[in-house]
Amino acid sequence: MGALPKRKISKIRRDRRRAHYLRVKMGHMVPCPQCHSLKLAHHVCPSCGTYKGIEVIEIEEKES
Repeated sequence: MGALPKRKISKIRRDRRRAHYLRVKMGHMVPCPQCHSLKLAHHVCPSCGTYKGIEVIEIEEKES
């Protein structure tokens, strides 16, 4: 029979211990070669809609 804990570990202590490696990490941001705004690597640029120099989605101009 294995070892048993002497007392209950509270939810706060358990979650605080796990929080270090369960933290959400920010993706790698690179400048878009077309418009030079930051975008996620290997994703379509949200500001100009291009991927590898090809327009994938049409972005409508904002009227202001």
